[in-house]
Amino acid sequence: MKQILTITLFSFVLTGFGQSFSSQRNWSKNKLELVFQAGTTQFLGDLGGRNEIGKDYSLADINISATRSNFGFGFRYRFHPNFATTTMLNVGMLRGDDALTKEPIRNERNLSFRSPIVNLNQRFEWIIYSNEEIKRRIKGNGIAVVRQKGDQLYVFSGIGVAYFNPQARYNDKWVNLRPLRTEGQGLEDGPKKYMPVTATIPFGLGFRMGISSMWRVGLEASYIKTFSDYIDDVSGTYYDATKLAGEISPTSAALSNRAVNNPSWFSKGEQRGDKTDKDAYFFLNVTLTRNITYVNNKGKYKMNRVSRSKF
Repeated sequence: MKQILTITLFSFVLTGFGQSFSSQRNWSKNKLELVFQAGTTQFLGDLGGRNEIGKDYSLADINISATRSNFGFGFRYRFHPNFATTTMLNVGMLRGDDALTKEPIRNERNLSFRSPIVNLNQRFEWIIYSNEEIKRRIKGNGIAVVRQKGDQLYVFSGIGVAYFNPQARYNDKWVNLRPLRTEGQGLEDGPKKYMPVTATIPFGLGFRMGISSMWRVGLEASYIKTFSDYIDDVSGTYYDATKLAGEISPTSAALSNRAVNNPSWFSKGEQRGDKTDKDAYFFLNVTLTRNITYVNNKGKYKMNRVSRSKF
């Protein structure tokens, strides 16, 4: 929540600045855009993290070694000089690994996972600063060249849904963890089974600049809050390994407790994860947007001698 409050405060400060120095005359020429993204992901949950006790799924718990990639595609509709909405689909991979942290308890726990993530959301964007001036310059041959600036600073939030499928490496193969019910999901005295989908709420900040009348390039950071604590297949307490081996499979028992030196630290009933906080993840993406409002807007047109004086 600290990150969200910081972004909100920052946006209020910049709104005043944007109202004084922005030019919105060009906004209607960029109402419809295609959005392309590529960048990194970072999981914020029970597994992995920095070399210290976890920070309740905060950005302060980022472990660079666990970053993975994602790609996105979307459609943006700008319906007001200061507001737009974007339908965005991102597909990527998340990872968390206790072996990558030197924090003693998490390192000894020795759990790890990867999960594909398919994230679809509908975002509401607030453009808090923009510079979209249109300038025309006449060349000697009578051609007017249009120079358009397209700088935007924006914040966003919205609603969405995500699909995930946690897996662990076992005997040189990737094994799906959800069917193994490693915390006794659906068994006697165990928690309920979890679904591989979750609602999400994105929060983010981005900046874009125009490189032509049709294209913009920028950088965007997104924090995705979820309503599941099982993206990494870890949430509550350790289940009886003997029951897992008998009722599910020996693989389930083996992957429920992977401690090597002190497995007794993580016996039945001991804490395996923190079920009081839901999982989250982070995107840092380069964005490229293509204006499709005017497909033939090339920024040049023929001028006659009479009209030159108007510029």
